[in-house]
Formats: sequence, C-alpha cells, structure tokens
Amino acid sequence: MSTVSVREATDADAAEIARIQRVTWRTAYQGVLTERTLAELDSADTETRWAEAIEHPGSRVHVAVEGGFTVGFCVAGPAPRDDVAGADGSLPEDADRTGLIGALLVEPRWARRGHGARLLAAAAAGLRELGADRGVTWATESDAATLSFFRRAGWHPDGTVRTLDTGERRLRELRLTGALDIHLVS
Repeated sequence: MSTVSVREATDADAAEIARIQRVTWRTAYQGVLTERTLAELDSADTETRWAEAIEHPGSRVHVAVEGGFTVGFCVAGPAPRDDVAGADGSLPEDADRTGLIGALLVEPRWARRGHGARLLAAAAAGLRELGADRGVTWATESDAATLSFFRRAGWHPDGTVRTLDTGERRLRELRLTGALDIHLVS
C-alpha cells in the first residue's frame, strides 16, 4: 500500500496543482463550464496564478500525496466578507472567525481514497490556527459529488445562493457551512 499524506504546498507544486485543476475540471465540469473557460486552463498563466496563491499571505494551499504522486489540493484562508455576508449584505457575528475553503480538488483517478477528507481536515486545522471557528465553501448546484462530500463532513447549505456569469452561461452556487473540528476515522 502506498504512503499517503497531506502537506503545505511549495512553489515547486504550482505546475502539478495547475495540472490537477485542468484534469479535474475537464472531467467533473464538462458541460457545466464553457469550452472557453476550460481552454483558458491550458494557459501558462494558470501555473503562475497557482504559484502566487501558494505565496499569498494568510491563505494556505495544501497538497495530497500518494506514493510519489501529487493527487489533490485544497486552498483555505480567512473568508472575505462577500463570502460570509447574507443575501442582504449583513454580516454574521462570527464573520471575523470564519474561514473559506476556496478550492478542494482531487484528481478523479485518485478519488475515493480519503484524499479529500485528509485535505479538508488539514485545511480546517490550519483555519483553526488562524482563529476561525467555522468554515464556508461554495459548490455548483449541479455538482452532486462535491455537495455529498461536504455533507458527509457535516457541512450543509445555509440557504445562500450566488450566480456566476461566465459570459456564456450562468452557474448557480450554494454556500455550505460547517464546523472546523473535522476528525478522520481510521
């Protein structure tokens, strides 16, 4: 059996993170995202943006590793006010203690091996270190796999919906929220 782990990303991981995003989005979001959006992932700028995200102060990028392969990643940090505000713009009392899971992707061929749970647990621990008490994330309304994953982790839709305009179509996303005391069961 291969060794599995999660660690914080370094600059050297940017290319693999970009590759995982390309492969995963093309598999999971085919028909949801436009061809133009998917084609933009082939740009050299994608790797540069991931290198910048890894170095961004306040946020943490984690990677999941199995054997010698990077198989997934998660981005977490303090939640921007827009991500925790209600539909009317009001902020909850715990807005300053809320973290954001900005992305969590596992390459499809490595799915169902616990990598997503390990990534979420590591990100949640990092958010707690930053003073967060709960987390939020956004999931496309039609993404049953992601919604199911977060529900199993105890995160649920809170009734807030946003619509993203890709220029070619609109995507509805649900905001999910949950506790950061995530514990893995062996």
